[in-house]
Amino acid sequence: MAEGPSYRVPFRRRKEGKTDYRLRRALVLSKQPRLVVRPTLRHTIAQIVKAKTNGDMVITSAHSQDLRKRFGWQGSCKNLPAAYLTGLLCGYRAVAQGAKKAVLDIGLRRPSQGSRVFAVLKGALDAGMLIPHDEKVLPTEERVGGRHVADYARKLLAGSDSSQTTAFTQLSKELRPDQLFKHFALTKEKITSSSTEENT
Repeated sequence: MAEGPSYRVPFRRRKEGKTDYRLRRALVLSKQPRLVVRPTLRHTIAQIVKAKTNGDMVITSAHSQDLRKRFGWQGSCKNLPAAYLTGLLCGYRAVAQGAKKAVLDIGLRRPSQGSRVFAVLKGALDAGMLIPHDEKVLPTEERVGGRHVADYARKLLAGSDSSQTTAFTQLSKELRPDQLFKHFALTKEKITSSSTEENT
């Protein structure tokens, strides 16, 4: 361990790899609500958070599990289409609460073009939020709708590796991969119409 009069012990959350305090300071000084995106191994969580002197205040949030409970989503809750729909739902809820502007907060996650965090961002933008971004980082409409999942499924089913095909079939019992794009469009329509009805 480093020693000496100039050595400073890092904050606990920085040592644990949970908070980048330099980035957080810049986000807080922007005085804008933050779209906080936290993908996990099974789900995607999106929140609109406002920094207060006594702690962060969550204005609204959406969880990919909401897609199953409220809108009949049958696909995976951890893929790109689910991330987009979670962002869309969070965006509509934020706009309804009057939080139309925000800045993206992805925490310590490294930004990767077209990833789940940017799928959430795309969903929030499509809901009517104003969030500074570069168009290049957003995933394409094809990937957001799950075309790549269907293409991968076709490759596996056409291949000779039976173990991979069996595993994929077990993972997609509820919804066939070739039906994902259509199911995505129906779920998106449900979220949009439900949010429109709530706001009128």
